[in-house]
Amino acid sequence: MKARDLMTPDVVTVAPNTPVMGVARLLAERHISAVPVTDADRKVLGIVSESDLLSQVAGREHDAPGFFKSLFADPARMAEQYVKSHGRTARDIMTTHMVTVTEDTPVGEIAEQLEKSNIRRVVVLRDGRLAGIVSRADLLRALVSPQTTTPSDTSDEGIYRAVVNEMKKQPWASTFYTTVVVKDGIVEFYGYCGSDDYRRALRVLAEGVAGVKGVEDHLVVGPLYVYS
Repeated sequence: MKARDLMTPDVVTVAPNTPVMGVARLLAERHISAVPVTDADRKVLGIVSESDLLSQVAGREHDAPGFFKSLFADPARMAEQYVKSHGRTARDIMTTHMVTVTEDTPVGEIAEQLEKSNIRRVVVLRDGRLAGIVSRADLLRALVSPQTTTPSDTSDEGIYRAVVNEMKKQPWASTFYTTVVVKDGIVEFYGYCGSDDYRRALRVLAEGVAGVKGVEDHLVVGPLYVYS
């Protein structure tokens, strides 16, 4: 699945000179948490979120940093915060350091970016222009959406091949120490493993294969070198 498959394409935008109160009213009326700031060619200049608007309130509450704090404060940083808290337009308060992706960016990569950068959304670009937005909510909807693809072979032999093939794809899984048996749709694991985490991972792996009715774990936990 790619960004184009779950992004919101009809994104509400504002111009750089939109008044801050107008942006705040737009977010409240549309029940959205952020809005991109674009120029006439749909090129994204920044994004204004609820947190940017809240800085207007918080910043004004702490205009005077105090004598000793001001001695060690970064003047450039203080100037930036002043603009954020006193700016009157979207251009003044918008966040310009955005995470952007293309329509072909895999969903897994987007999820990693959201977690790594601790953000709630990424901007999707097409030829450098706004194409859509992918938010955490979009990823959650993709997660709970029913799967439309199922393997054609859900026999015991088909399930066996699917489980073993998936194990071979995983660097943590071992088909040397682990034996897989499938009976009436029940996947059974025998052999040795190094930890309970390995056992749980195998269970999750098997449960992700279509046609599996249950998983039985008969693995013995212990240092693998003992059994080699």
